Amino acid sequence: MTSAPAIVTRAALVACVALAACKKAAPPAYPPPAVTVLEVKPEKVEAKLDYVGQAEASKAVEVRSQITGVIVARPYTEGTDVKQGTVLYRIDPTTYEAALRSAQGTLANAQARLANAERNLNRVKPLLAEHAVAQVDVDNAETEMQQARAGVDQARGAVDEAKKNYDDTFVRAQISGRAGRALLVLGARVTGPNDLLTTVEQVDPIYVSFNPSDKDVLAWRHNEATRKMIADGKLKVAITLSDKSVFPHQGTVTFVDQSLQYNTGTLLLRASVPNPEHVLLPGQFVRVKPLGIMNDSALLVPQRAVQQGLAGTFVYLLGANNTATPKDVSATSWDNGRWLIQEGLKPGDQVIVDGTLKVGPGRPVNPSPYDPSKDSTLRAPGDTAAKVQVTR
Repeated sequence: MTSAPAIVTRAALVACVALAACKKAAPPAYPPPAVTVLEVKPEKVEAKLDYVGQAEASKAVEVRSQITGVIVARPYTEGTDVKQGTVLYRIDPTTYEAALRSAQGTLANAQARLANAERNLNRVKPLLAEHAVAQVDVDNAETEMQQARAGVDQARGAVDEAKKNYDDTFVRAQISGRAGRALLVLGARVTGPNDLLTTVEQVDPIYVSFNPSDKDVLAWRHNEATRKMIADGKLKVAITLSDKSVFPHQGTVTFVDQSLQYNTGTLLLRASVPNPEHVLLPGQFVRVKPLGIMNDSALLVPQRAVQQGLAGTFVYLLGANNTATPKDVSATSWDNGRWLIQEGLKPGDQVIVDGTLKVGPGRPVNPSPYDPSKDSTLRAPGDTAAKVQVTR
């Protein structure tokens, strides 16, 4: 038989083994995650600006008749290019042609009177020295000649007016351009300049207007090179069509408004763009990208350093004691694989680039310097595959 002390001892041993089995091993402490850190420094890069623009004719002329009458012909074809002086409409010339012939006849009669008065004066004037005629006869002859000359001038003015009215029966294009839709048809009666017949628009070159924000305008004015480029008329723009294709001709800013638009707070700029193929049409919306405007203090970070949270975009900064601290930022556009940070960072900030998925607010990290030469995500300058524009 087993003694009572032995049973107690075995029970105690079993209890100790069971208690040890119930205790779990403490998890091992993980080391801080390795991260790379970039010290933010200002850089000089070309500003990636993008605006909505609208094309408009560089010249637009309303075609109106200066006379009244019935339209008897419309030689031009709607929507085609016409040269300056091309006849667009023909007004019934019967009345004006008759008035011109009548004025020409009156002029011929006045010229005959003048010639007769000159001959009469030339006959009597030598006779005055011989006392064959009185002074009054010479005076009368001179008066008749002056009256005849005035009659010729008056008749010539009537001829000029009649000829202008007759010429106005040919309604011509005042500029070279594209003729629009005919607003009056054959047989319609034109009552004068109040009736609009059509329009002619010059689309080569064509104007493209766009509206930078007051914030952008202030930045341009603070940049001496940009301000001088605009003042000297050397600011170039690139045009992108609605199908994302790039227009083959660059424009030049030729007009800058003197005040902001009251309803939008933007400034109107207008570029003159060559348009020999007439691809751009008045009223067409395009994208306008100013070229050569430099940002002297751009803060750029690699794309993967910028995170998207519920409240917007943010980055992790290396804080005190090598801990990660989130910082809200405003990223506007890409430049060769890097985000341009508009707000939220300042020079000298330590931004965590690699390892952001392993860190959290306030957690310690193991930092090492970020080496851009080993970053395969960065593109060489001029590689458009990494450039994303922000719509304004």
